[in-house]
Amino acid sequence: MKERTKVIFEELFERYPALTVCKDDVLKCFNLLQETYDNGGKVLVCGNGGSAADSEHIVGELMKNFKSCRKADDKLLNSLEDCEESKRLKEVLEGNLPAISLTSHLSLTTAYSNDKEPSAVFAQQLSGLGQKGDTFIAISTSGNSLNCVYATLVAKAKGLKTIALTGEKHSRLEELSLVTVKVPAVETFKIQEYHLPIYHALCAMLESENFD
Repeated sequence: MKERTKVIFEELFERYPALTVCKDDVLKCFNLLQETYDNGGKVLVCGNGGSAADSEHIVGELMKNFKSCRKADDKLLNSLEDCEESKRLKEVLEGNLPAISLTSHLSLTTAYSNDKEPSAVFAQQLSGLGQKGDTFIAISTSGNSLNCVYATLVAKAKGLKTIALTGEKHSRLEELSLVTVKVPAVETFKIQEYHLPIYHALCAMLESENFD
């Protein structure tokens, strides 16, 4: 781990001392995510309500510049057709860490929910998008959201690494997931307030580790 990555990690617990109880699990999450990107995989995320917004937020931080300026992939830039538009593209494209929010696909999710089973909507997407070596993150304040549980079962069946962000109570997602970050709160809004600095730190650490 780079020194600047370590600084980001330690700063999280300096700013939010209550999260120290999660320190080992946050580090485990980072290691899983970094392993995923080292091996050419991607991250898939889901959640409900405020956690759905968190899913979008995470993907937004991973797929473009966050704290640093990221250089776009040289192979891509050099492969662009030699034309006027490509000159502008080379100026604006940024490096990214591949990630997908499963809460984003309205036509798919509403059609499947109407035709089949709303609680399996994330599982349905993972069955098509998830690949062995990817990592799946389920965000659930209770840790028992059925659509997140179903999705985790499919993720495990397909060979994905599984992470859960929950509150402090024991949950079904904790039983199923490879790593669970249980923040020290039981009320939904307080749990969500703790999730945000954790995933911000993880995104910043991944950016630090993967881009100069």
